[in-house]
Amino acid sequence: MKMQAIITALALTGLLASPAFAANSQQTKMADCNKQAGDKKGDERKAFMKSCLAATPAAASTPMSQQDKMKMCNTQAGDKKGDDRKAFMKTCLSNKG
Repeated sequence: MKMQAIITALALTGLLASPAFAANSQQTKMADCNKQAGDKKGDERKAFMKSCLAATPAAASTPMSQQDKMKMCNTQAGDKKGDDRKAFMKTCLSNKG
């Protein structure tokens, strides 16, 4: 009987922890997208955030070609210039995915 109580407690803990994990995952995704949005403003930022937050983690499981990664990072870099753009591109291109 004691073992059954432990199993039930573990199962309930797992169920209760799932929403917390999902919220934390969404918060992390929001923070990442916010960072990637950089200095975009208005409708451009809104559109970027919508597509970034809608992206599924399953898509990240398929490695992106270097050329596709370069295109994506160039788009996200927007109108950054000089050292700011160079630092952004280095970080963006070094991200796994």
